[in-house]
Amino acid sequence: MADKKEIGLAVVGGGVVGRIRALLARDFPGVAWLGIADVNEKVGRKLAEDCKADFFTTDFRELLSRSEVNATIIATPTFQHLEPTMAAIERGHRLFIEKPLATDARESEMIAKAIEAAGLDAVMGYTQRFRRRFIVVKQRIESGQIGEVTAAVTRAFMNRMAPTGELRNATMEQRRLMTPMVISGTHSLDIGMWVLGNAQPVSIYARSSDKILGPMGTKDATFGIWTMADGAIWSMNISWALPAIWPGSVYGLEVGIVGTEGVIDIEDTHRDAVLASEHPQGPGYKPEGLNINVARNVDFLTSFPPGDMYMDELWGPMREETNTWFQRIYNNKPTPHATAAEGHRNLLMTMAMDLSARRGKEIAYPVSAEELMES
Repeated sequence: MADKKEIGLAVVGGGVVGRIRALLARDFPGVAWLGIADVNEKVGRKLAEDCKADFFTTDFRELLSRSEVNATIIATPTFQHLEPTMAAIERGHRLFIEKPLATDARESEMIAKAIEAAGLDAVMGYTQRFRRRFIVVKQRIESGQIGEVTAAVTRAFMNRMAPTGELRNATMEQRRLMTPMVISGTHSLDIGMWVLGNAQPVSIYARSSDKILGPMGTKDATFGIWTMADGAIWSMNISWALPAIWPGSVYGLEVGIVGTEGVIDIEDTHRDAVLASEHPQGPGYKPEGLNINVARNVDFLTSFPPGDMYMDELWGPMREETNTWFQRIYNNKPTPHATAAEGHRNLLMTMAMDLSARRGKEIAYPVSAEELMES
C-alpha cells in the first residue's frame, strides 16, 4: 500500500465528457475524494448528486484550492481550457486535459511550457489510443512487421451534429479557431502520429471548404498531405459536415499504412453493425441544451467514440482511458495516454493544416505559435 497514492479528484466541467469521467471516478476505489465544478449550476449539481461528489461549486478556483485535491480533469468547452488548467498547474495537480490544450496556439504553448517547468504528469483525452485495433497496429509497426513506413492515408467522416454541439456556446470569434482539424481531426492525427512512432513532419499542403458550415463560422472539410523527414508521405483529411441523417452517429475512419515490407489496412467506419429501425435514433452527441430534430432511423452501432451505455454505465474506450489514468496515478502504472507535449504538437500540426489551406500553398513545418495565429 505504500506505493499507492489516494486520489483527491477535481472535475472541472460537467458536460457530456466530464459527466462520463466523474461517474467512472465514483466507482474507482482509489478515488478518496471527488469534487465537481461547473458554471451551469443545474448541470453541475445534478452531476454532483449522481456521482455522490463530496463537494460542488460553480467556481473552479474554489474547487482547485481545496486541500483534498491532488488531481484534476479539465472537461470545460474546448475554448475555455486555459484558466482552469493553469490554476491546476499552479497547485501541482496531476492532470487529465480534454483535447485540445487550447484553441489558441499561444495559449497551448503557455500551458505546455508551464507543465514542463513544473515537472507535472499531464495527459490528454485521446480516446482512440485505448481501442484494441489501434493498440495492435502500433505493436505490429513497432515490432517491424511492415518495415519502414513509406506512405499513409487517414480519412475521417463525421456527422454534422457533432460540430453543431461543439459550436453551440461559442462566439463567432471563437468559432473561427474551432475548425474540423483542430476540434475533431486531431483524433485521427494523433492516432497517425502515435502508430507511426518517430515520424518527423517537415511540410504540409492543405485545402479547406466551407459551403455548408461556413455560416456557423467554421469549415466543412480539410484535406492535406504531410511530408516527413525520411521522405514518407501521409494524406489525411476530415469532413465533419455529413448530413444529420448520416448513419454514423459521430466518427468513422479509414486508415491505410504502407511499409517497405508490408501493409496495414483499417476499416473503422462501423458499418459492420448496422441498425435500421422504425424508432428514431437521435443524435449520438447529446450535450445539455442541444435539441436536434432529425429523422435518423439508421445507425452505425459503436460509432460514438467514447463507447455505449448499458446498465446505466458507459462501456468502451473512454472507460478504459479514464480508469487507466486512475491506475497511472494510484499505482504509478505506465499507460498509452497522449502527453501534454504530444497534445500541443497535435494542435500545432492541425493549425498548420489550416494555415496552409488559408494561404493556398505548401508551408514548412514546424511553424511558430505566433505565425499560426497571425491571421
